[in-house]
Amino acid sequence: MKRKSLEKRIQRLEKRLREGPKKLAKLKRKLQAKIAAEAREARRKSSARRQRMQASDARKEAGGANKPAPKAKRKLNLSPERRAQLAEAMKARWVAKRAVQANQPASPVDQGAIPKQVPEPASASKDATAF
Repeated sequence: MKRKSLEKRIQRLEKRLREGPKKLAKLKRKLQAKIAAEAREARRKSSARRQRMQASDARKEAGGANKPAPKAKRKLNLSPERRAQLAEAMKARWVAKRAVQANQPASPVDQGAIPKQVPEPASASKDATAF
């Protein structure tokens, strides 16, 4: 290598070494600024959230007695014929439901029980096969 190119390379290396710590310090300052900005934003959001909660609590305490009324049910636009048809269908369902309830046993304990099978006596089964 020639002397001039060596000198240039050395100069570039020295320059890079001088700028390295400056760049590092600059990046560290940027990082600290970002951290501080995030903390500032978090504090701002936290205080805003706290104020909203206090305001909603105050509203709840002040307006606790007058709750909004529940929504009214939407009225169906039915023709008289369709209304009569639906009434008949519902009456038929109710009659069927009452019939099922009437046919069920009275005690609720027996509903889930499995009926036991009584084994036939051995002599009765032999007599049936003999005939």
